[in-house]
Amino acid sequence: MLKHIVMWKLKERAEGADRATNAVRLKAMLEGCRNIVPGMRRFEVGVATPGFEATYDVVLVSEFDDKAALEAYAVHPEHEKIKAFVASVRDARQCIDYEA
Repeated sequence: MLKHIVMWKLKERAEGADRATNAVRLKAMLEGCRNIVPGMRRFEVGVATPGFEATYDVVLVSEFDDKAALEAYAVHPEHEKIKAFVASVRDARQCIDYEA
């Protein structure tokens, strides 16, 4: 099994909206990618809870059967649709993939 975790820190303002609005929008877009490829086991998207210390705004925690499933997700058209939005609203991104 392969775990794929991505975190995004968003810009204060982008795409005509504030950070909180864009975090909710990104979460909804990512949720649309749930179960889009065979071999996707887990797909959880979270937005930082106000009032708690957080250095990033949105996190994706996902699990795939193998590298091939993750690669299929990465190039899937539904995933590709999100990339332009993410590029315009993100300030930073961190990612880790590892076998569990």
